[in-house]
Amino acid sequence: MDLSCLQPAAGSKKKNKRVGRGVGSGHGKTACRGHKGQNARSGGKTPPWFEGGQMPIQRRLPKRGFTNHFKKEYAILNIKDLIVFEAGSTLDAAILIESGLIKKAKDGVKILGQGEIDRPLTVKVTSISQSAKAKIEAAGGKVEVS
Repeated sequence: MDLSCLQPAAGSKKKNKRVGRGVGSGHGKTACRGHKGQNARSGGKTPPWFEGGQMPIQRRLPKRGFTNHFKKEYAILNIKDLIVFEAGSTLDAAILIESGLIKKAKDGVKILGQGEIDRPLTVKVTSISQSAKAKIEAAGGKVEVS
């Protein structure tokens, strides 16, 4: 067996439908578009969401709720995620991004208190929960909130 003997699996290759090539082809005359109407015309297709002139669904449905454009979105991190750092390390957003714990800082970094920590770390973050702050300080570390 060599490369010249290779063939595609049976049924995997299908010929394109060639339309508008004469009546004898079975796809001639109207080229499978039918007679008249919007879809028979050139450029006459409608987008998938078009509902034939009926009021579109996004306009029929009631508008509810509220989006606060001034909401702060933090990069969230738990205490248990900080055990990868050595004792005495100073952590800020740049170091957390570099280590791969967060992708980007968004509006700041917030640390939550899930898990335990056994080494002193200096943490410089935008926000921190009270339980996380207590655990870091109990381990001999410092918290700086900017």
